[in-house]
Amino acid sequence: MLTDAWLIARKDLKLEIRSRVALNQVIPFAILVLVLFAFALDPDRGLLQKATPGLYWIAVLFSGLLAMQRSFSVEAADGVTDALRLSGLTPGGIYLGKTLSVAVQLLVLEVLLGAGVALLYGTAVTGWLLLVTTIVVATAAISTAGTLFGVVAAGLRVRETLLPLLLLPVLAPVLIGSTRAFEAALSGTPSEGWPWVGLMSVFAAVYVVAGIFGFGPLMEES
Repeated sequence: MLTDAWLIARKDLKLEIRSRVALNQVIPFAILVLVLFAFALDPDRGLLQKATPGLYWIAVLFSGLLAMQRSFSVEAADGVTDALRLSGLTPGGIYLGKTLSVAVQLLVLEVLLGAGVALLYGTAVTGWLLLVTTIVVATAAISTAGTLFGVVAAGLRVRETLLPLLLLPVLAPVLIGSTRAFEAALSGTPSEGWPWVGLMSVFAAVYVVAGIFGFGPLMEES
């Protein structure tokens, strides 16, 4: 299963590198979201800095939706979904591979957005251990849930609008947890953020198990 996951992840990442969709569309969109937030709240710099954790993760979620939609829309458009079903690859491996591909793209996006937040919002970065751990765990939670719901919406004509409606309510605990953990790290009270990291870890673990066992039947229905 791990070998299959690596094959799928490598295939998806090669497609993204060659197409440059993430570079030309997803990253500019994410930075534009941050700039618009800065324009909207700039008259009150104190409010802008206080809202930085929430604005950062909202930008990550909205931009991540583009990456997750593309992960399945490319295969649906080219008929690759049928090829995956007949390839002999384990459904769990396909799920983990797609999750890994989305997670790598999200991590790159989050690093760039972090630099953008420090530059545009003037946020002093503290609590590095909690910040990095939160990013890793939240990325795992977003990518595991996003991949599972992505295959649910992949076979539908309205997948572009259905996926956000399905996924964003489910990711509300991740948005709350990651925002609270970032607030704790930036305010110098990291002990208050670790319970939220633990909550997101449980969320990610549940979706990993659900994806490994449920991705096959969902892919057959898509």
